[in-house]
Amino acid sequence: MQVSTTVWILTLLGIIGLLAYDFFFHVRKAHIPTLRESAIWSAAYVGIALLFGVGVWVFAGSDPGTEYFAGYVTEKALSVDNLFVFLIIMGSFAVPRANQQKVLLFGIVFALISRTVFIFLGAAAIDRFAWVFYVFGLILLLTAGNMLKPDDEDSEGENFVVRLIRKVIPTSEGYDEDKLFTVENGKRLMTPMMVVMLAIGGTDILFAIDSIPAIFGLTQSTYIVFTATAFSLLGLRQLYFLIDGLLDRLIYLSFGLAAILGFIGVKLILHALAENTLPFINDGEHVPVVEVSTGMSLVVIIGVLVITVVASLVSPAGKAKNAVGNARRHATQYLDIGYWGDPDAREKSYGALEEEIKTIKALPEKHRARIRNEREFLELLEAAEQEHARAARGEAPAETPTDEPPSGR
Repeated sequence: MQVSTTVWILTLLGIIGLLAYDFFFHVRKAHIPTLRESAIWSAAYVGIALLFGVGVWVFAGSDPGTEYFAGYVTEKALSVDNLFVFLIIMGSFAVPRANQQKVLLFGIVFALISRTVFIFLGAAAIDRFAWVFYVFGLILLLTAGNMLKPDDEDSEGENFVVRLIRKVIPTSEGYDEDKLFTVENGKRLMTPMMVVMLAIGGTDILFAIDSIPAIFGLTQSTYIVFTATAFSLLGLRQLYFLIDGLLDRLIYLSFGLAAILGFIGVKLILHALAENTLPFINDGEHVPVVEVSTGMSLVVIIGVLVITVVASLVSPAGKAKNAVGNARRHATQYLDIGYWGDPDAREKSYGALEEEIKTIKALPEKHRARIRNEREFLELLEAAEQEHARAARGEAPAETPTDEPPSGR
């Protein structure tokens, strides 16, 4: 697929324009987006991506069009999986809900930059070395295997890089609205907001190593790889707030993605065998193999995702995990609002927490037994309940000895 310089420039300008619009009209002023706002803009970005795919289909042909849609669906699924990690990172750093939009937009921009670098490096390698497909296929198979391993989440949510940053660069203990730097006792310090963004950026690089080989397994057109990746990332911020309550419920998503990456990995290795030039394989000659068409790949990818999502939504284990995730979020939000915050917002948050607690109590005994073993979660619920009881009695919070709001709040 030959793409002119003019088309490349117009595409880049369009993507940059969408990101700029997102920042200046949605993210610049910190706020918690409503469900309606998130739904409208998620639908808008998906619509733009689909219209672009139709344009590729009409002007470039059915094969490039199919490649674009297969790449877009795959990258979109992988980006949703990335949201789980973003959720863990922001939760471990207790990022205020209103400031999460800025963190997510930074993550999207950094992901787009890192993936663009990997795309052009990968395209250059493919043009020069046919054996790169073996490498890409092996990466995807290893990634698929890692996805099947039990989760081992760091309770502190901090990797080595983040801990190193905290040691080298002076960091404040608390947030200063959504600022990246603040001044305490006359010293300029980096806020946790900056640390979170660096953590998100570091994980984006790791995600790129997995996602780029996946889409190169579906198409070798640099333009299609770039646009499918870019449009899968655009709107990810809105999608986060739209499906936030469902993220914990997609318990089988990792299995579905493992199946998709494994399938594409095998497809890449088959393609590498068909284009083989390595002397120690079939004496450097092409190996006659059956290759999987892009159309079949699209059917398999969509089919696996549908089965995975449906299985997750109807699973009792998924319902239990979703209830726990929602309760944890509502309890954290209730405590974050603070005793001196908006009383209506506090009551609404606590009411939502009570509804999730009712859902948890209605779960089968085996799921409730597992929840009773989650000490940190139970302590969080107890803290929210005690805080609410003190507020109902008109008492000040335990850490506040006076009836006046703490200074600076």
